[in-house]
Amino acid sequence: MSVTEMFSYIQAFLSADQEIREDIRKVVQVLEQTAREILTLLQSVHQPSGFKEIPSKCAKAKELFCTVRMHLGELKNKFPVEQYYRFHEHWRFVLQRLAFLAAFVVYLESASLVTRDEVAQILGIEVVREKGFHLDVEDYLAGVLIMASELSRLAVNSVTAGDYGRPLRISNFINELDSGFRLLNLKNDPLRKRYDGLKYDVKKIEEVVYDLSIRGLTKEQEAGGDK
Repeated sequence: MSVTEMFSYIQAFLSADQEIREDIRKVVQVLEQTAREILTLLQSVHQPSGFKEIPSKCAKAKELFCTVRMHLGELKNKFPVEQYYRFHEHWRFVLQRLAFLAAFVVYLESASLVTRDEVAQILGIEVVREKGFHLDVEDYLAGVLIMASELSRLAVNSVTAGDYGRPLRISNFINELDSGFRLLNLKNDPLRKRYDGLKYDVKKIEEVVYDLSIRGLTKEQEAGGDK
């Protein structure tokens, strides 16, 4: 092969690679838009009257996840299945965002932590790497940590709305979450930095609970139990 032929081959390879990346970016842009729509929908739970709308907002969010599944189905056909991590940076952020939204919906409905398998099912993708387009464990964990920040905000807004029991439940949940993350030996720097933010979320929620306690606003909730 001559030098000219070699570089012509390289140019063809680069052109094909660029086309794949461009196709991926187009689908990711649509996914990002849908993720913003879901987030905007769920943000209403932070409003004073938002707690009453949680069931309806979660139901609408689930409808939008149908659109997410459709576009993720398109995305996984845009590149060779064995090259997942070669293009991973294109969809990593939006996949983490979608994992957060799925986790937030599950928490709002059941006050429980969504599993990685459940998130993958909600998104219509795989868990096992060998099966193709999947939810990487670090993307799942990043989504859970984003949810923790959202819950710390919800704890504050719950007090404003006069719901003094919710911050207590959120506090218990976040403390359990923090204990779970402490079991992990995180090597991923971005994930490690995001986990460091969990400490501030824990502290923020503890301050809310402490403030409620010294005002005596938790006694009635504790006597009545969780709603």
